[in-house]
Amino acid sequence: MHQDLKAAIQSDAAIQGGTMSSILHGGKTSPKFLVDLNRYNPHRLGPAFSYNVLTELAVTWEGTTLPKSTPSRSCEHRWALNNKQSILPDYDTRPDHSTIFIVSAYCINAKCRCHTDLEVDYRGEGAGEDPCPKGDAPLHHLKYAWVASNDARSKEAVNDPDSWCDIQHFQCSDSRCLARVTTRFRTPRLKKEWVALLSDKSLIKQRAQKAMNEDPVRFEGHAVPSPGTVITNLRTYIMNAIRDPANPRRIQGNNKKWCLSLGEPCADLLLYLGFTRDGVDWLPPCPDPPGDSPSKNPINILLEDVEKELAVLLDELAYSEKYLVTVEHVLADKEFERILGAQGYKKRPSVSRTTGSEAKEEDHPFLGGLGAIADFHDDLISFAYNRQVDMDPANVPYYLECLQGIAKGRGSEDLQTKAVIEASSGKVSRKDIREAYKCLNLEYGSAYLDDDFIIGTFQARISDGPKQEAELRRALRIVGQDRLSSRIEQVASDSVTTYEQALSWLNVTPDIDDGFLISMFSIKVNENPSSDELARKAVSLIADYRNSSALRQWLATGVLGEVQMDVGHAYTRLGVDDRTVDDETILATYNILVEETPSQLPELKRALTTIAESKDSIILKSFLRSGDVSSSHAASEWPVGLENIGNTCYLNSLLQFYFTVKPLRDLVLSFDEYKMAMDDPSLENKRVGSRKVSKREIERAQRFVYELQKLFQNMISAPRAQVTPEQELARLTLMSSSTEEHIRRKSTLSGNRPSLGEIYGRPIYGPLPAPAQVPEATQSSTDVEMVDVSRESQTSQNSMPPLIEIDDISSDGTLVEAPPPETSGDNDFMVIDPTGRQSELQEVQHNKENLPPFKTISSQSSPSEVDLMPLLQQSPTQAKEQISVLPPSYDFSNEVNDVQMADTVSPLTTGPPTRPPPVPPRQKPEEQKKAIQEEVEFSAQQQDVTEVIANVLFQLQCAIKPESIDESGEQIDQVKRLFYGKQKSYTTNEQGAIRTKEEFITDIKVNVASGPRDIYAALDGAFDVQEVEVGGSLEPQYTTISQLPPVLQILVQRVQFDPEKMTQFKVIHHLELKETIHMDRYMDSADPEILRRRQECWKWKKALAALEVRREELKQTEVRQTNIVALTSSNKLLQTNAMQLSLEMPEVLAATGEYLAQLASLNEQELAIDDGLLKSFETGAKVAKQEISALEDEIKTLSTNISTQFTDLRTLPYNLHSVFIHRGLVNSGHYWIYIYDFATKIWRKYNDGYVTKVEDPQREIYEAEASARPATPYFLVYVKDDLKDELVDAVCRDVPPPPEKPATIRPGPAIQIDEPQDTVMQDNNQGYKDEKEVMSWVGNGAYEEPGETQEINPHWNNSRTLAYPDTW
Repeated sequence: MHQDLKAAIQSDAAIQGGTMSSILHGGKTSPKFLVDLNRYNPHRLGPAFSYNVLTELAVTWEGTTLPKSTPSRSCEHRWALNNKQSILPDYDTRPDHSTIFIVSAYCINAKCRCHTDLEVDYRGEGAGEDPCPKGDAPLHHLKYAWVASNDARSKEAVNDPDSWCDIQHFQCSDSRCLARVTTRFRTPRLKKEWVALLSDKSLIKQRAQKAMNEDPVRFEGHAVPSPGTVITNLRTYIMNAIRDPANPRRIQGNNKKWCLSLGEPCADLLLYLGFTRDGVDWLPPCPDPPGDSPSKNPINILLEDVEKELAVLLDELAYSEKYLVTVEHVLADKEFERILGAQGYKKRPSVSRTTGSEAKEEDHPFLGGLGAIADFHDDLISFAYNRQVDMDPANVPYYLECLQGIAKGRGSEDLQTKAVIEASSGKVSRKDIREAYKCLNLEYGSAYLDDDFIIGTFQARISDGPKQEAELRRALRIVGQDRLSSRIEQVASDSVTTYEQALSWLNVTPDIDDGFLISMFSIKVNENPSSDELARKAVSLIADYRNSSALRQWLATGVLGEVQMDVGHAYTRLGVDDRTVDDETILATYNILVEETPSQLPELKRALTTIAESKDSIILKSFLRSGDVSSSHAASEWPVGLENIGNTCYLNSLLQFYFTVKPLRDLVLSFDEYKMAMDDPSLENKRVGSRKVSKREIERAQRFVYELQKLFQNMISAPRAQVTPEQELARLTLMSSSTEEHIRRKSTLSGNRPSLGEIYGRPIYGPLPAPAQVPEATQSSTDVEMVDVSRESQTSQNSMPPLIEIDDISSDGTLVEAPPPETSGDNDFMVIDPTGRQSELQEVQHNKENLPPFKTISSQSSPSEVDLMPLLQQSPTQAKEQISVLPPSYDFSNEVNDVQMADTVSPLTTGPPTRPPPVPPRQKPEEQKKAIQEEVEFSAQQQDVTEVIANVLFQLQCAIKPESIDESGEQIDQVKRLFYGKQKSYTTNEQGAIRTKEEFITDIKVNVASGPRDIYAALDGAFDVQEVEVGGSLEPQYTTISQLPPVLQILVQRVQFDPEKMTQFKVIHHLELKETIHMDRYMDSADPEILRRRQECWKWKKALAALEVRREELKQTEVRQTNIVALTSSNKLLQTNAMQLSLEMPEVLAATGEYLAQLASLNEQELAIDDGLLKSFETGAKVAKQEISALEDEIKTLSTNISTQFTDLRTLPYNLHSVFIHRGLVNSGHYWIYIYDFATKIWRKYNDGYVTKVEDPQREIYEAEASARPATPYFLVYVKDDLKDELVDAVCRDVPPPPEKPATIRPGPAIQIDEPQDTVMQDNNQGYKDEKEVMSWVGNGAYEEPGETQEINPHWNNSRTLAYPDTW
């Protein structure tokens, strides 16, 4: 800060009707910083200009007329980007401790033309740990960091254009960020006299005419150049030097353009720019060649600055003088905002501006005092106030006054509430302070006031007016706060109510131990015996705060108890110098000391206890409690893992993800509240996925949810670190109902499926029904009879006995064949399927809507003649053809998709059965489990990610009742609202008509086949315009999102098809993830500006693609190895090029020219090579290199435009929650998942049975893995930012305490369970046994011993041995 400015601030002179009462030492938010950066003119500082607008806050203000916010005659800068000197972040890059960003810019005001560099550096000590912006710090809060060299550099810069004009340093006040921000201002490079040489028409005319007069013949017909021509010519010379410094072009001294435009009168300017004389000729400057990072060479910086200033001067000239040169300046505002994290901050709703004599809100000092700007939302005003209070506690009264003034001016209830809360917490405004001094008859600001005088005055006033004691104490408290005097505040309060007040009253510091504290108590009481009660209260408060049993014992008995050891002494006692060592090292040291000096065990244990408490170490506390070390994570605080039960690593990842989704978890745990009713009216309107679902699908789906419920309850209450998903849950999750039927039908026909047994070498697939009593005529018929197998039919008293329904491990049904001759009477016999066709016919009953049509069976057809045939064009409807294969007695009442028959058919009269159905043979439990496990492993290998997720969501929707029905008949429910969004496509035909289509989506599919990219580039591919074939013609189509789901799922399509090899392969290109993405750019909008920006971006991408193709043509020139051998005779060149078969075009041309030159030198007589040919190769190589450089610049510019096109749209943030990872090939490998815990701000890795903390998320999750087969993200989940706390919860544990000793559960009566069981078998009437578990937790606080019989309680939700029936 300049000394004269300091003096001005410290003076008492009134300015603009207000007074400067103090200097503010707070900071400013990054948006306010950028506003001030635009107003900052370092050459206009001093008393006449009030204060330094960049480094300081406005002085405190009390008047009614607002001071000027900008010094008079100062430039309101309009900054344009100087890309060559900038280091810009990738789009939405999250900085870390190694990050530095630089935005170099120049003012496009021709009268200013100054240059600035804004640098944001996270590389300092402690910086970049958790950079802003973030949840509790939505913006950087920058505090000025004065450096002694600043003023010196400013003074040196006045007369030296090459030096920095001004350097200022700032630092983010957030302790976890500490970003260092530096601004560097340079004065214009071109002096006023040089600008006149280039733009003053009279001077240009004077030197041009002089050149013409010296050689009139040579310059005959030439006109005097315009200022635009002169500036353009000089700019061209400079740009050529920057682009190709390796090949400087000599400027002939008699060059006409040179002589007329510049010539000898401009020699000083040219020499300053680095041009050198060579006789009468001139040589251009020699800067460093262009590179990926900004050059630090002063000549490079000088030339780039001057080139930008010349562009600004061209822009200032009249259009007719621009020499047809168009200068485009890319404004730097967005880049400034990007590197400071000042984009997309929360803004207040628009309000009307004040008019007349009232000042604009953005200029009000109250906003400046808080380091805020006018469009801040109230939440950001509160944030700015809190930061100022933390950074500058001495000026809290003024900041509170600013908050009160803004709240009143805006009429904001939230800010007014905030101000009231601040006041109620003890803070006072400056107005309150002045009134307090006045109340005590004290002069505010007097240098003669001290604490004794103020306290004496207060006591005198109380004795004079005891009725005013409350008012006087309040005034004294405010004065004490203003003076930061705890003594005055203590006198004012006459009480001790807090730990801090207790320490202050006893005159001790927090690190004083309990023993010394009692000594201070004695001293205070001896000085003033009447304060005994207050002193005891102070000791009591300290005892409660420290949880000190020693002080409590002293208060009760007067004898000090055992004093807890100080933390520092505890570490010293154990001989541990480094307090950051892990718990295992501390324990090892402790055990050694105990073994060496057992007599000191009590003291050592006290030291270990103190360390355990200070670190809150679960490991140390566990050791002290039990003498053993438990897991590093408490069971109630850490998620459980899921054991792999056979190729189910992806299933485990998926189940872990679904468990963390709170609404879904609550739905599953309270499934009975959402369960779909099974009555006919409800089933009739059930549509999921744009189709009706059958009753059988709903029943299967509800079994799935009950299995999922059982797992979730186990994950919540299990005391173990791992739980095992049931095989049945895995089967229902991995296999859809249609896939299950297809696999089983296929396995049945192929004979590979395990059966229930064999009779005469034929597999047994199900039980034979009891023979039905039918009329004789019917019994003699050879027609095939089929019966309904629904449960309603089984319980009907008037229908014929049906086939016994087959459970999930049996086939669907078979045709009936006569039993062997020896079976007779009441003997049970089995159904044999010799042809394997019964399952196809049975499918008609259960899934007729998904089957192809049948050929009608005539009354003469035998069962073996029933074949599936496609319908002819003239055939009746599919439904009628299917019905025609069924007997007239078939009952359709229980089918979901009822078929209305045209003809009425009389039902066949049947009699009651003469015997009960036979008891089918059962598989052994081991065989049954093995069969299910084989199915699970098979389906895990066959189903891909999308099929499994679709199956889960479909079953969840099938299982629950709808909340509503949309216009298409689709069910709307909790699952639909949680995971489903809507996308809208727009297709334009040749006539310009636009067709739209809106549909539900569960995920966004992105592609990384063409190369590495970030998440935005990948998402763009899903929504960019593309050509689709419609009716033989190509029509443009693009897609938008019309409705976003709260849980946004993104599928990375890594499996691609190689048409040459006719095989699939996995794409391993890196996908750069972002912690937060903003979905605004993809939303459906009627705003024409949004569409214009999209179209502009599509245009840029098309141009970028063409440039990249051209660049690849020049940089990836394919040269066959055999051709290289023929091309060169140099062994060195041969070896180099034989290894690198893809060369850049400049290298190819240069190598070819060198080779031909070598041939010419070796074979001078036999082979004559034209020198012009060699020269053309040399020139071609240079031209190709220049073209590549130009392409790189254009590609970089377009890429920047594309990446920043929508950066201002940031109202729909989504935060990364889950990342599914796969390592391996297309059909093999391993899955795991990373899940972020928003509550604890940590990532966890869920790898089957192990759940661990991710110590370095940046390296493990976000960065590309350097491996031939890297682990790659397959599936991403983002959650809506403002709903994340309601949507996801990573830890949900409620572990009941284990019993003191195991209890044996006595046998009891069993309950009836209708559903087929996997692990529980009924043993007569003795109850249920679990033959798998050695000791299983049954949910009532007891353990079940092996072999014991367990009595089932249907209310035990977390029992592992109980399957949930449909009527739970």
